[in-house]
Amino acid sequence: MNMKHDILCIGSVLWDVIGRTQQPMNIGSDEPGRITRLPGGVAMNIAKTVQRFNLRPAILTAIGRDAEGEELMAECGARGIITSYVYRPSGLPTDIYMAIEGPQGLVSALADAHSLEAAGDAILTPLEDGTLGSADAPFAGMIALDGNLTAPLLTDIAKRPSFAAADLRVAPASPGKARRLLPLMLHPGATLYLNREEAGYLAGKTFDNALAAAEGLLAAGANRVLVTDGGSFAADGSRQDGIIQTPCPAVRVRRITGAGDTFMAAHIAAETAGKSRVDALAHAQKTAAHYVSGEDDT
Repeated sequence: MNMKHDILCIGSVLWDVIGRTQQPMNIGSDEPGRITRLPGGVAMNIAKTVQRFNLRPAILTAIGRDAEGEELMAECGARGIITSYVYRPSGLPTDIYMAIEGPQGLVSALADAHSLEAAGDAILTPLEDGTLGSADAPFAGMIALDGNLTAPLLTDIAKRPSFAAADLRVAPASPGKARRLLPLMLHPGATLYLNREEAGYLAGKTFDNALAAAEGLLAAGANRVLVTDGGSFAADGSRQDGIIQTPCPAVRVRRITGAGDTFMAAHIAAETAGKSRVDALAHAQKTAAHYVSGEDDT
């Protein structure tokens, strides 16, 4: 079996159960719509998208040994995702995410990621025991890191010698979890992918646009940040190379869940392919816009 991979995706791999309706939703609403169940989670969404751009991902996560976990492992394998490093705990169920989306965007969501949280640093064992790296021989490739990991584990990762040489691409998972990334801001190899709201949570202030958010985060000590702002401009801010921005194509929004992960994965794939900063940012904006339009249901 060919075990060569281009990127490690560390974090949540679970089942997404998403209900979507074109009717306005309020508390207590009961409307017709469509319900889908697909492999999801930040690490999974990134892995699925980079695979479409001819990169081979491997996942480091926790997946239960229940029927849902076996099905999820099979889905990953069918999509060309390497699962050999997955931690398979006994007695813990496979995680699940449930959301409702209306025409105005996300209405509500619940993430049951207790198994990933319970697994803790056991999912990182291949990066410590010499399989993929160790403290003495740090992994030097690209890692996509999911902010769904617990705050203590993210803080630990920021200081671990085994992560010191990595090209670390970090996603906050949600605005409420953005502050977990503070210890990673100063990691010399870290690139943070955030939306404008998440950038505000991380910086402790409100930003009017992506450009201002990128400026604020760089001033706060970040190494590099990619900031999106819905259908408006996105910005790429680098301490070394300055800040650029590109517009987002205009599309009709049909879904929201996974859009940020799709943007991040498309940007990673574009940079890996050698595209310039401007072209990589434009490619990520275009790919994410295509995704939220609902034209691609993978």
